[in-house]
Amino acid sequence: MTDTGTLNFRWSQAMVAGFVASGASDAVISPGSRSTPLALAMLRQPRLRCHVAVDERSAAFFALGIAKASRRPALVLATSGTAPANWLPAVIEASQSGVPLLLISADRPTELQGCGANQTVDQIGLFGPHVRASHALGTPHDGFDPAYLHRLAARAYEQATWPHPGAVHINQPFREPLLPLADTAEAEIPEAIRVAHPALQPVQEDIRDFANRISERPGIIVCGEMTGLREDEKAIAALAERLNAPILAEPLSGLRYGDHDRSHLCVRYNHWLTDQTFVEKHQPEWVLRFGTFPVTRNLQNYVGGIRQTHAVVEPWPRWSDPAHRLTHLFRGEPADVCTALLAESLVAAPGGWRQNFADQETAAAKGGDAGHIAAMLEEIPDGTPLFIGNSLAIRQLDSLSGSGEKAIHFYGNRGASGIDGNISTAMGIAVVHNNVVALLGDLTTQHDLGGLALAQGRNAVIVVVNNAGGGIFDHLPQRQLPEFQRGWRTPQQISFEHAALTFGLGFGRAESIDAFRKGLRAALAAGGPHLIELQMP
Repeated sequence: MTDTGTLNFRWSQAMVAGFVASGASDAVISPGSRSTPLALAMLRQPRLRCHVAVDERSAAFFALGIAKASRRPALVLATSGTAPANWLPAVIEASQSGVPLLLISADRPTELQGCGANQTVDQIGLFGPHVRASHALGTPHDGFDPAYLHRLAARAYEQATWPHPGAVHINQPFREPLLPLADTAEAEIPEAIRVAHPALQPVQEDIRDFANRISERPGIIVCGEMTGLREDEKAIAALAERLNAPILAEPLSGLRYGDHDRSHLCVRYNHWLTDQTFVEKHQPEWVLRFGTFPVTRNLQNYVGGIRQTHAVVEPWPRWSDPAHRLTHLFRGEPADVCTALLAESLVAAPGGWRQNFADQETAAAKGGDAGHIAAMLEEIPDGTPLFIGNSLAIRQLDSLSGSGEKAIHFYGNRGASGIDGNISTAMGIAVVHNNVVALLGDLTTQHDLGGLALAQGRNAVIVVVNNAGGGIFDHLPQRQLPEFQRGWRTPQQISFEHAALTFGLGFGRAESIDAFRKGLRAALAAGGPHLIELQMP
């Protein structure tokens, strides 16, 4: 009979081997005792790249960044008790934004549940509706079949990736002792299970009906956050050209920057959508939306006012209609829907329709300096991944990023739009791309100071815009309240220099755009982790 510690380890080896066979390449481990068998199996698996993050909340967001950039699930491991509860914000973000994660929480065995045993909580169903699936396993038992664990891992991997990517939770109890006594061989990786997913193809009859509704009529194409596949960019641009339609594209759509056709793009709509005269005279008869619903209020209101024909292209089984105006829903990939539409006899909108939008774009481009946003986009090298924090940062980027040929990979946590875990997510992106630039607000940075520990040894530049608290509230009705400063603006007394030095990051402070340019240029040239504090009035 195998001793309990060795049994625990061999069981864990088989599970980890199943994940590797399915395609997992990264694991994020938070140290703990009860999770020892799985941690040891991960650390001894040569085909798995392991990262250790002591803070479970940072660990989950770090894994989120890896999965977001690689588009494959990352493993996340924590011990029992409150440790996995710290994953919840990242799990919610993964669910809302469609990012695959594989969560493995170690647990106490059944006989220690509900009897007051230390560090024991009910971990079953811990994440409620925010996971795609949950698996409550039993303790390892003698004579187990590794094929069971191989297929459990394959099943969980697929559940995390299809049909709607998100997190899957596996709760694994272990009995003590936790360390193996016998020598153990390296786990054999099983043959991968071939999983074939169907391609969602639009029904041509439905496409033809929609084409008849939009042909020869004035309309707009709106692109929110998308996966950024090149075929999508090209297909959307081709459709816009055929229809003579402007494309109102957010930064996270991936359409603003790159070598694709950008002639129909509108990127300064937050400036001219405030012109009510223009808006009233240019009411589209149709809108075709790709990706998530818009970020900024001006575009939300403009899109929400379109009632006649309001179509969404959405390959995932989610419902994207906060304005309650939806008339058509196409379940398919953007490029496939565009190709199907282009096969129809589409007639362009009247000649002046798109030109009027282009004129507004030209006028807005002359409207002034884009400040630190323009400086950052000009200084970062071609191909740089750029993570944008939530709250004011993403809105400023939306208004001021412009457009260009440089290939920039835009990332953000826009699923639930929280300010937690933003540094950690950016560092996970750096694992995949080998570098990252992150633009964050001061409160967002303070909210994830522990994430700075994950920057060590990485080519990462974190730009902190210090505007003395919650600058987003300056644009909201709360600014009129007498309690505004104390309850909403909340200026903080924090030294970002000390924070950077504590975690081994280079530090620079800039009080002008020119100084910011020089500091960013120097940090990028030097390599390694840096934090630049940009002090704004």
